[in-house]
Amino acid sequence: MTRPLLIAALFAMGCPSSEPRDAPAFDAASDAAFDEGPAPPTTCPRGARATTIPETCNGAKELCDRRFDAVSFPMTHNSMSNAEDRWAAPNQNHGIARQLADGVRGLMLDTHYYDVESGKTLDERLPDVPAIDQAFLCHGVCQLGRRRLLEGLCDVTAFLDGNRGEVLSIIFESGITPADTAEVMKAAGLLEYLYVHAGAWPTLRQMIADDKRLVVFTESDGSDPAWYHPAWTLIQDTPYSFSSAAELSCAPNRGSASSPLFLVNHWILDPIANPKRAAEINVSSVLLARAQQCQKERGKLPNFVGVDFYDIGDLFAAVRTLNGL
Repeated sequence: MTRPLLIAALFAMGCPSSEPRDAPAFDAASDAAFDEGPAPPTTCPRGARATTIPETCNGAKELCDRRFDAVSFPMTHNSMSNAEDRWAAPNQNHGIARQLADGVRGLMLDTHYYDVESGKTLDERLPDVPAIDQAFLCHGVCQLGRRRLLEGLCDVTAFLDGNRGEVLSIIFESGITPADTAEVMKAAGLLEYLYVHAGAWPTLRQMIADDKRLVVFTESDGSDPAWYHPAWTLIQDTPYSFSSAAELSCAPNRGSASSPLFLVNHWILDPIANPKRAAEINVSSVLLARAQQCQKERGKLPNFVGVDFYDIGDLFAAVRTLNGL
């Protein structure tokens, strides 16, 4: 897809409508990469589950007795949008399963309704089609890249099943209802892993012992179900619409100063995600320096450090330093 056409499509994402939305013309050969096939899955295949609790928590003994809000986690922005799966304008090089295997412990996921038969992104679910068949991971316009929400969550289920000592977080930018999200989470087998926040944050050791190792937030319509936490009640963040490294700041954005968790958004739109820009700002001299500056300015440890192209630069080293490892 040419850059002008792609940019036009991305601008179109911000224009809500009560009618199904068509994307601009999209190359048919590329769109074929997202064909769902004749028999979409209705649940996740489950293999043997790891039961032995390791001595480490998220890879380090030192983190076990720290509360969730005293730990920094590497996070990916638009985690579902990746080059391996041939998304237009990807934010990452690799898919969710690879991200988790590589050490990512926080996912930013966008959900939308998509009608396979008409090939259109929807603002509301069609009542005669099950939610599980319409809930997709998309970045605004599903014709530019999509994956069934269930299949993306199956990657999370498989990781949690196989890695007993790991705690994950998801921040949903939710274009589907809480009820439909809950339906797909149930189909994915994730309900048993969901943490419900009440009172003080537990330590990672406690979350792992309780096997409540998935913390879910939503940018809208949170609190019902109880595990579907309202993001901007519990999280405060930085701005995210930067067009150059010089614009990166730690200014307050969403949430309030009393929100217990802190998200540092660290990416540049050029005007879309660009690995060259990631190479400039994901190095420790920029990423770690900014995270530490934000910690100083805001008086809070960056709990989530969100980046594009996590595999470029020093995200994991920066997070280890933030955690004092």
